[in-house]
Amino acid sequence: MQLSQHHRSQSHYLVGFALVLLMVASATWLHDSEIILPEVGALTAGTWIYQNPGWIHQPFKIFLAPSGTALIGFLANQLAWPYAAKVFVGVLVMLGWLRVVHSTLAPSFATGLLPLIVNATHWSFMLAICVLTGCLMVGTYLQRQYPTTAAPRATTLTQMGWFAGLVAVWVGTVAVVGLPQMAAVPPVLVVFFEVLQRPTYTGTMAVRHWLALVGAASLGVGVHLLVASWLLSTVITLPLVYGLLAGLRLKLPAAYAFPLLALVLPVEMFRLLPVTAALAASFFLGAVVILKRQPVTAVEND
Repeated sequence: MQLSQHHRSQSHYLVGFALVLLMVASATWLHDSEIILPEVGALTAGTWIYQNPGWIHQPFKIFLAPSGTALIGFLANQLAWPYAAKVFVGVLVMLGWLRVVHSTLAPSFATGLLPLIVNATHWSFMLAICVLTGCLMVGTYLQRQYPTTAAPRATTLTQMGWFAGLVAVWVGTVAVVGLPQMAAVPPVLVVFFEVLQRPTYTGTMAVRHWLALVGAASLGVGVHLLVASWLLSTVITLPLVYGLLAGLRLKLPAAYAFPLLALVLPVEMFRLLPVTAALAASFFLGAVVILKRQPVTAVEND
């Protein structure tokens, strides 16, 4: 039984890996970087490799939630506003959208922020989002695991308030110090939104999450500096991230977004990515630790 589960886990990883490579290969063939969607890497990991119960419980929301936030970000990008303002207002509207569709799918924030980060202007971006999230939705239905999962707890208004407030502090701070390009770090915001909804969160777990996020960002930048090819860089980096998470004993789908994010970031954001990830993760995860301070006797597992 254990052996068959191991083989099934391996096959799920290979299928998910193949889907991400197909996306990057398509972008290479069409010479269109807007087709490379970093959070599809995270969504694929969460729905195929780890089969996160909260994500797969209602498969149609794997399409609905991120497609809606992507449209919000795409439209916000057309506004003649400062970048930091578009990020903050976009996050608020995305938060409202997730509330309306009763979704806690954290990667939706990343699909919504991506068009702002890469300045997506062509509808090929929206088409790619719809096609790829649609494929993940169909794949989740075909796996037939979702009927046995419990419904995730809805995000409370208090949690939404803390999320919006801390994002406002971060965006405002980086704008004031003259580094507005640090306003949006999608994988970090995804993890922040997820851990904010946990009943407990300790410093030990925060450190492990910090190491995973900063390590994945460093791997993404380091490999792409050595290997210019989008496809080859992805082939090398994704297994390294898998190994990093295994070493930290974590199941953290958001980390898989960093290698793909490194491929599409503007030059001024690319080299700062590990530093930005380190600072943002320290701020957001540290804030959650403080908010949820209480003694925990059980051993944490992610």
